[in-house]
Amino acid sequence: MGQEQLEAARNLGFEIRNPQRFAHNMARLGEEAGKAAAIFLQPRAVNSAHFTLYDDLAPVLRTLVQLQRAWVQQPHRVLEAQVALWNNSLELWHSSMRRFMGLKNGHAKPMAFPLSPDPRFQHPAWSDDPYFDLLRQSYLITSHWAESLVNSAEDLDPHTRSKARFYLAQIINALAPSNWVFTNPELLHETFVSDGENLVRGMRLLAEDIERGSGRLKIRQTDATKFEVGQNLAITPGKVIYQNAVMQLLQYEATTEQVLKRPLLIVPPWINKYYILDLSPEKAFVKWAVDHGQTVFMISWVNPTRELAHKSFEDYMREGILEALGAVEQATGERAIHALGYCVGGTLLAATLAYLAARGHTQVKSATFLTTQVDFSQAGDLRIFMDEDQVAAIERDMARHGYLDGHKMTTAFNLLRSNDLIWPYVVDVYMKGQTPLPLDLLYWNSDSTRIPAANHRFYLRRCYVNNDLSQGRMKIDGVTLDLSKVTIPIYHLAAREDHIAPARSVFSGAQFLGGAVRFVVAGSGHIAGVVNPPARNRYQYWTGGPPVGELDTWLEAAQEHPGSWWPDWQGWSEAQDRRRVPAREIDGCKLTPIEDAPGSYVRVKS
Repeated sequence: MGQEQLEAARNLGFEIRNPQRFAHNMARLGEEAGKAAAIFLQPRAVNSAHFTLYDDLAPVLRTLVQLQRAWVQQPHRVLEAQVALWNNSLELWHSSMRRFMGLKNGHAKPMAFPLSPDPRFQHPAWSDDPYFDLLRQSYLITSHWAESLVNSAEDLDPHTRSKARFYLAQIINALAPSNWVFTNPELLHETFVSDGENLVRGMRLLAEDIERGSGRLKIRQTDATKFEVGQNLAITPGKVIYQNAVMQLLQYEATTEQVLKRPLLIVPPWINKYYILDLSPEKAFVKWAVDHGQTVFMISWVNPTRELAHKSFEDYMREGILEALGAVEQATGERAIHALGYCVGGTLLAATLAYLAARGHTQVKSATFLTTQVDFSQAGDLRIFMDEDQVAAIERDMARHGYLDGHKMTTAFNLLRSNDLIWPYVVDVYMKGQTPLPLDLLYWNSDSTRIPAANHRFYLRRCYVNNDLSQGRMKIDGVTLDLSKVTIPIYHLAAREDHIAPARSVFSGAQFLGGAVRFVVAGSGHIAGVVNPPARNRYQYWTGGPPVGELDTWLEAAQEHPGSWWPDWQGWSEAQDRRRVPAREIDGCKLTPIEDAPGSYVRVKS
């Protein structure tokens, strides 16, 4: 390295300031790494059967083998891609060498593909320093080369291509130079400035998070010490008025003198905890609805153990929604009820409504679906995990434990957006040694739940694999479910950037319902698009005609509105029945309150 490069390194802060302290911290780093390794290995030594890599890695390896076979069958395309890679790399190497030697016109020529702003490469050294610029551009050239091989491969069925694209993206994201100390200028600067103290802190945090995950890394996305359910999360006042093996039913205290005559039952997903709709008071949909005259009841699903492995999708319908409907009627004296389902809770609600319609029951007079899929033909990236081989692997894992570990579901969701939900935290927490900011949404995201084996097996096979609900093939208690028989008014919300329940999938599913559907598209994604209180004045939503044809065509004709969809929903809800009655007292109903909200089920940790 020449004098100019040494001086540039010093200017960037790449110089050991206190060699003795640096050496001491490197020794401490080794000790902390040993502790982390021991915590990682100890549960595997005790119960190796609990930690099996085969089921996790086998689908990846099989998909990459299929991709390799496709490449072998088209050597001309591989050669073309390889020549393009060589040419781009040679051009980059030539221009970088000129920069290293201090010659003019040393910057690389514009690449053949556009470079969009990338949050991983925001530090000025990624472009100003020739070494890091070389790393960055080499990574991007290679990434685009690998992506082109997947996209141009012939004789790959669409599902295999989607899987190959997804798995390759995970590998590419993991290998980014921004994720490693010696190839990230910001991490190097932090390491030299602190004499390696950041790495010691990070390794200690890594050991703590492996221990929290009982031998698996549970990535720290927020400062969990700042939150507690019932203290600063899920604090809308209410009572648990009913419970059974699968759920507790919460009723919230009225805050208005008059309330809408028709009570509201909310069915949240059981793959997460219900309090996504009752975060801090300024974000809580529950509190907002109560403050606008709704009598709100919330199902809080159990966090099951092996003893509940047999609880099925039908059990969740019967002991969840149907028993909750009965309890709401007892508590209010009202048979006409409005129901709301979120995500998979909405899928269960839709199946229940079809069941009730077949049985001739009419107590649910209108329903709201939030980011809910009932047709899974366009279910997006989650389908990558839902082919026969992977579902069979999930079933084997659930057979061993009696449930799906919530950690696995959280990991799958995080992988869908790994550059947002995994690697930034690896860098900031385990390499910079920083405790993340206290964010209630990310605390909820990490507060995972288990899922009973029988329920999840039914859901995966009958919804994702076979798509039985929308096709009229699903049966419950001998009743064939026909969504077209659901003729009550429906408010159907999709989120435009949803990666879990894609808007296109939600839109297609809404067309199977038989009643009048008010279809609305919210800005942002699966969570932020739903949890969007009006006071924040963020994002937007679109309204238009009924969900007919294709989503893109619908959006072209739709009207855009700034802010939250919540007032639009409240107006629709009131329009179903504007009658109001005196506010209902929880203690005055026929059901004796069991405990204060948020109840005990939601406090159980996985």
